[in-house]
Amino acid sequence: MIEEQLENHLHEGEEEHMHTHVLEDGTTVMHSHGEHGHHHSHAQTKAVLNRLSRAIGHLESIKRMVEDGRDCSEVLIQLSAVKSAINNTGKIILQDHIEHCIVDAVEHGDKDAIKELERAIDRFMK
Repeated sequence: MIEEQLENHLHEGEEEHMHTHVLEDGTTVMHSHGEHGHHHSHAQTKAVLNRLSRAIGHLESIKRMVEDGRDCSEVLIQLSAVKSAINNTGKIILQDHIEHCIVDAVEHGDKDAIKELERAIDRFMK
C-alpha cells in the first residue's frame, strides 16, 4: 500500500529529487525519485524537521541582527551556534541513514550504497 501511494503520484521533469509524504495514518515517509532513489520511513524525520525549523528561525533572527547593525562579534557567535545546530542535525540524518538505509542495502546486496555513503560522508565533512 505504501509503495503504491509513493509511486502513483506525478512529477514534472526527470531530475533526481527527494521530498516527504505524510500518509493517512500520520506516518512521515521520505521519498526520492531519480536514478539512485530509494524510499522508506525515517525514524528521525520529525526531530530533523524540528531542528531545521529552529535553525531557520535562528538564521532569521541573525539576519535581523545584521539589518539592525548589531556588533559583528555577537553576529559571529550566533552564526557559530547555527552552524553547530546544522552539523548536529546532519549527524542525526547520517546516523539514521546508516542504521536504516545502509543496513537495508547490505541485506539486499546493494554494494553501490556503501559508495554512496562514502560520498555523502565526504560532502558532509567538508
